[in-house]
Amino acid sequence: MSAPGPSSSARLRVTLRLLDTELLDAMEHMWRAEDLLPRYRRYLRTMHAVVRASVPLMERALERATLLDVRGDPLAGPLAAYLRAHIEEERGHDDWLVEDIAAAGPPPGDALGPMPSPVVATLAGSQYYWVEHHHPVALLGYIAVLEGYAPAADLTSRIAATTGLPDAALRTVREHAALDTGHLDELYALLDLLPLTRGQESDVTVSAMHSLDALTRLFVRLGRSAAAPLPRGAGPSTPTGVSP
Repeated sequence: MSAPGPSSSARLRVTLRLLDTELLDAMEHMWRAEDLLPRYRRYLRTMHAVVRASVPLMERALERATLLDVRGDPLAGPLAAYLRAHIEEERGHDDWLVEDIAAAGPPPGDALGPMPSPVVATLAGSQYYWVEHHHPVALLGYIAVLEGYAPAADLTSRIAATTGLPDAALRTVREHAALDTGHLDELYALLDLLPLTRGQESDVTVSAMHSLDALTRLFVRLGRSAAAPLPRGAGPSTPTGVSP
């Protein structure tokens, strides 16, 4: 009798680790000390555009999973239960970003009014399509990426030391550095609980790979300055990113 193969979560972890070098490089470049304050302010505004979509996106996925559960979909019940809990865990995090933006200094005009960039729309908008027109399980790939590349534990102190910003401007980074490891463990436990077909596991993986690519492009843009192009091969040892 052959030994069981890797779990769904293990396969997804390996896939992401094989593909995440550019994202890690872009994150490290984004958080370099030189001229960090204006980049951090831009980061907060951009992350608000991403994070404000998280709860509405999960709420729509929950509606779709609830409908599929009535129709007998074996994934739908456990997926709906996870989404109900995770929605409450993530509720209000966009408000944290609004508070951080205010505490980080006066923004130029209406900081949250302009249309979010196409990269933000690509990152979050693809999930709306897959939830609505395919299956809400695909959203788990998106969540795995945003939870899996959340802020590193020391990032809050690095930002404070470099920019001189008060603690009130750092809540989102600080809270997600503490919360997201547990959230990621919950998500991977769900993946291993769900009776995924190979096709459904592939759906989650494709969603995660797309999210990884879009998040990389987002951080490349955030890290740009007039002085320095994105370096190659200088990635961090720990993630320093964002969570939903």
